[in-house]
Amino acid sequence: MNIIILGAGRVGESVAESLVSEQNDITVIDMDPARLRLLEDRLDLRGVVGNGIQPSVLREAGAQDADMVIACAANDESNLVVCKVAHDIFNVPSTIARLRSPEFVEGDELLGKNGFAVDHVICPEESVTRYIHQLISYPEALQVLEFADGRASLIAMRAAYGGALVGHTIGEFRERFPHAEMRVVALYRLDTEMEATKTTRILAGDEVFVLADTRKIRYVLGAIHNIDKPVQRLMIAGGGKVGLRLARSLVGQCEVKIIERDKKRCEYLASQLPSNMLILHGDGADEDLLLEENVGQMDLFLALTSDDEDNIMSAMLAKRLGAGRVMSLINRRAYADMMQGSTIDIAISPAQTVIGELLTHLRRGDVAAVHSLRRGAAEALEGIARGDVKTSKLVGRRVEEVKLPTGTRIGAIVRGEGRKSEVLMPHHDTVIEADDHIIIFIPNKRLVREVEKLFQVGATFFG
Repeated sequence: MNIIILGAGRVGESVAESLVSEQNDITVIDMDPARLRLLEDRLDLRGVVGNGIQPSVLREAGAQDADMVIACAANDESNLVVCKVAHDIFNVPSTIARLRSPEFVEGDELLGKNGFAVDHVICPEESVTRYIHQLISYPEALQVLEFADGRASLIAMRAAYGGALVGHTIGEFRERFPHAEMRVVALYRLDTEMEATKTTRILAGDEVFVLADTRKIRYVLGAIHNIDKPVQRLMIAGGGKVGLRLARSLVGQCEVKIIERDKKRCEYLASQLPSNMLILHGDGADEDLLLEENVGQMDLFLALTSDDEDNIMSAMLAKRLGAGRVMSLINRRAYADMMQGSTIDIAISPAQTVIGELLTHLRRGDVAAVHSLRRGAAEALEGIARGDVKTSKLVGRRVEEVKLPTGTRIGAIVRGEGRKSEVLMPHHDTVIEADDHIIIFIPNKRLVREVEKLFQVGATFFG
């Protein structure tokens, strides 16, 4: 695809990096020539210096031949205008805008073709807040991702000493917990993927990816990890956009303390949040302040400032001072990779939480959801089987007959709608039916295109 990205900031850079790796033709527009030069040196893309809302700049970027424009500049106004110009002047088929304001909702008339012509909205702050919320709900997990409108979930967790799975093979685990209907779709040991067969033995420290019916997650988590106590006391370092969104969403759910170094921002936070949420003016990496506020009694410490180094330092300090679990917001990919598996329990990458939403709009075939795993190296894809035996590569075929690329595997099939739906852990002889939601684990992004083709329906289906 020919894709134009407006903005070479953190989100734009991460989006470009992800899309370039999939052999798309990428052009990035930004006002800063030095930033573009760095991107061009590192990635196989073209940079265009200028203001993307100007038609002449979009023309230079090749908007007349573009399949998609992704506007992720720093401000909403630029992103809205770029989508409008791209659609009205250059007839770009698909437009995506990063919009921070909650007042612009995808599907609103204002964003329609007669308005700003925005097909899809992405909001990194909202995505990160949702992501953190899932981790608060399931404190045993490293990652929780939903498929088929929340009916199935993919959970990543670290096998813990004392857990029922450690020391046993996957096959033995199924025998010991027959009611824990789940499928181990991937297993990583010391950052190396291991083959997940019924004879594979799980060791403490292994990173296990499990697909299960969302209604049975608690049971599955308890069988693998031992259930942690619910998060009741939480401390947030950083009262910016993400910190405030998260605090608002936790009202009435748990005890929250926020540390913010900007005094005016503290006053604003106090005006926006209930009086029982404590707003502290100070530095999240101040040891005396953390001790004074009993950080050691916190179930969870979250470092959510806009500075990676500050987040890393404050999270590591909080862990050393006794906080139960610590998470850190880390924008730079190199830092996030380095911190994964360190004293920081979970390194949250804002860009990676957004990439999944973007990839869903880029995928071909009837793809309903895409989630990026292991910092972008692997993917979990949900597609819908359409057509019939003649027109589909899936419908009417047993799982063993589906020609999957080497290493990919079907993890679950969600059949039916609403309350009547069921989450199946398919066997080799399970027959795929029309409208089944099929969740496939893809260990390497290079295999995505082959998987997408499985969901593309032959022409006769439409005839």
